[in-house]
Amino acid sequence: MVNRDIGFSLWLDFVEREFLNNEFGSLIEKGIINGATSNPSIFANAITTSPAYAKQLKSLKGKSPKEKYEALAIEDIRTAAQTLRDAYDKGNDGYISIEVDPFLSSDTQATIEEGKRLFSAIGEPNVMVKVPATDAGYDAMRALLSTGISVNATLVFSPKQATRCLKAMKKGLDEFEASGGGRCEAVISVFVSRFDRMLDKNLRNEGIDVSKTGIYNAAKIYNLVESQHIPAVRTLFASTGVKGNELPADYYMRELLAPHSVNTAPLATIEAYIQKPASLPKLPIDEELINGYFTKLSDSGFDMDEIYAQLLQEGLEAFEIAFQEMLDRLQ
Repeated sequence: MVNRDIGFSLWLDFVEREFLNNEFGSLIEKGIINGATSNPSIFANAITTSPAYAKQLKSLKGKSPKEKYEALAIEDIRTAAQTLRDAYDKGNDGYISIEVDPFLSSDTQATIEEGKRLFSAIGEPNVMVKVPATDAGYDAMRALLSTGISVNATLVFSPKQATRCLKAMKKGLDEFEASGGGRCEAVISVFVSRFDRMLDKNLRNEGIDVSKTGIYNAAKIYNLVESQHIPAVRTLFASTGVKGNELPADYYMRELLAPHSVNTAPLATIEAYIQKPASLPKLPIDEELINGYFTKLSDSGFDMDEIYAQLLQEGLEAFEIAFQEMLDRLQ
């Protein structure tokens, strides 16, 4: 559940047309969620498996695969934004995110142009443009924010990425404020569970606590973001679904409950969490405890810089593969 008493928001990491036109509104009305996110993998799965897109696809005959995708995605995001608009107008988040073409992650100018074009085409103020936290992405984040377009920095794994996001976001928000300002916000999406899926087997062999790396890393980045005291920028905990049965379905949500933060999760994770919502924050975690854990990893031969780089590369490639497979299906 959304917990406005501590400033905790819960967003749904799922988009599909039939769902948006039915159950989605109920989740918002009940105060379970106050926002939503999408990514290339989510759209690829929705568009290629749901019959809800068949009618519109017939009307798009002759268009290129990317034009078809954008037409479908824009309609879904606009629907979600309109359903969330009341929450947005009341200052209760109300954001929906759409990601730029993942093949543009190394092209700053193309990312800026696509972000502006998608935002304009959707035509709703409560849309966040998702931009990968790459060398090219940081400048794009600044540029979009400077024009009043809210930004979701995605695929953040390392504190170094988060630091660069913060610098770009602060500069963009300051530029927007200087030009007249208005409502504009940003989130830094820290991916969590992928660390544990990568490392737990080896950590267990070393006698190190498992299912902790993603949490401690996210907690470290959360502390970093909060230390900057930028009200319009929050940490968003992403990749918080659990694969397999070793952990409770809502494990990462409970362990990362924090003031001035967002958690975005799949529907099954949210359904598990609302059975008994947590009320007491688990974050912040003391920096000494966090650093002690990562020192233990380092002493055992785990190179976090290498791990960060590998996870980012895998994340970028996964979105590119999903996006390309979807375009191929739309050919």
